[in-house]
Amino acid sequence: MTHEELNLVVLAVSGIFLAGVIAVRVASRSGMPGMLLYLGIGLIIGEAGFGIRFDDAELAFNLALIAVAVLLTDGGFTTRWADLRPVAMRAGLLATGGVLISVTVAATLAVVILGLDLRTAILLSAMVSSTDAAAVFAILRRLPVKRRVRATLEGESGFNDPPTIVLVSVVASDAWAEGSIAAMIGTAVFQLVAGAIIGLIVARLGQLLLGRISLPSAGLYPLATLTIAMVAFAGAGVAGGSGLLAAYVAGIWLGNQALPHHSTTEGFTESLGWLAQIALFIMLGLLASPDQLPDAVVDALVIGSVLTFVARPISVWLCLTPFKVPWREKAFTSWAGLRGAVPIMLAMVPLTNGLPGASHMFHVTFLLVVTFTLLQGPTLPRFARRMDVTEAISPHAVAFDSSPLEGIDASLVQVTVPDGSRLGGMYADDLRLPRGAVLSMIIRGDEVLVPDRTTRLHEHDQLLMAVRTDLVERTQRRLELLHEGGALARWVSSGRNRRRLTGGE
Repeated sequence: MTHEELNLVVLAVSGIFLAGVIAVRVASRSGMPGMLLYLGIGLIIGEAGFGIRFDDAELAFNLALIAVAVLLTDGGFTTRWADLRPVAMRAGLLATGGVLISVTVAATLAVVILGLDLRTAILLSAMVSSTDAAAVFAILRRLPVKRRVRATLEGESGFNDPPTIVLVSVVASDAWAEGSIAAMIGTAVFQLVAGAIIGLIVARLGQLLLGRISLPSAGLYPLATLTIAMVAFAGAGVAGGSGLLAAYVAGIWLGNQALPHHSTTEGFTESLGWLAQIALFIMLGLLASPDQLPDAVVDALVIGSVLTFVARPISVWLCLTPFKVPWREKAFTSWAGLRGAVPIMLAMVPLTNGLPGASHMFHVTFLLVVTFTLLQGPTLPRFARRMDVTEAISPHAVAFDSSPLEGIDASLVQVTVPDGSRLGGMYADDLRLPRGAVLSMIIRGDEVLVPDRTTRLHEHDQLLMAVRTDLVERTQRRLELLHEGGALARWVSSGRNRRRLTGGE
């Protein structure tokens, strides 16, 4: 490749990604899911548009796996464990038992209505039965949905990709004819358990490493954090486990720890998440052949309708009934089962295995995702209000940043008092931070203040604290609770909550 050709390639790729960034703005203003615009860009520049031909399904699948791993890392990193923990069981049940129920119902009806053979029916049903993390994170985090509902859907979308990939891979492989059902289940369970354990171990070791080293540049911490998640992804894959589950678990663990430069890392993973999402959907759009889509219309509409209006509601009702979830929340959870990149990515598995009818299955999945995302995505805000699962927008959360101090067992913790925070108006002396944590400086506009007993905090003040390393998380929890409860936080709760509010004083 000559220098001029390289410049043309860089120019074209940069233009494509710039179009993807602009599409985010268009999507946010129009209410249309951004993934559809990215797929459209891929179709426009593909063989039926600008003539770019890309049909390497195996390469596309491998690149898609890496992109989804980045998306799951970002999703996990920005998921608050305090929100996920109360609903983890129901989210896990939806991600495993719910998927199996959906596949069973959808595959059975596909055989009866469309006359498909069992293997094809299971593959098509399995590929589109899991909710998509990219679509769920992108849409639900713009809606004021109740925390437990949002956390359930986010947890389901993060956990259900790995078991679905295992199911599709097994059915599409020689194990379909040669292996027993018990062997398939054993393989799936091993991959999921191994992925979760490896992800947790790698994340924990990574946390210990980041807390004990002082890197020369703040920009290295986000890079190191993402690398740790990718080590979990690749390590689990090498060990035969689920790399995607390992990446998601690592993201959740790391995102809920007092890591150095946490807010900077969160911004970095979000940026990479957008990059991965744009690249992934454009690549999937490139793979599609528009001239084959008309032949897929009937199958896509039948399977999509069966899944959306029959299989998904049945699975949600069966999985959530033991938890006594109100019917309105069940209805919204059912309708919010969005599909996106992962189903289309899974549709490449039959292509890479050379199964008969693999191209048709890919285009059925592609058309189904586009059609039903157009149906479900724009209606979610109104349906959420109808089902009464929305809540008032809470005040801005407190954002923390910390970095180790060279040569001593302490960290510099920075926090900005957000709008509407009850920290505003409090005296510095009323913070009652744990012993070993000292508020050393306040930056207010262009002023640098050394706080004393008479210093009052204002909104937008930047607080700089020197905190013993083992007290960083406790200090952050204390400030979060004062942010919500104000100076009386230590008296307004009782029992376990009072101990939390006072930091165990």
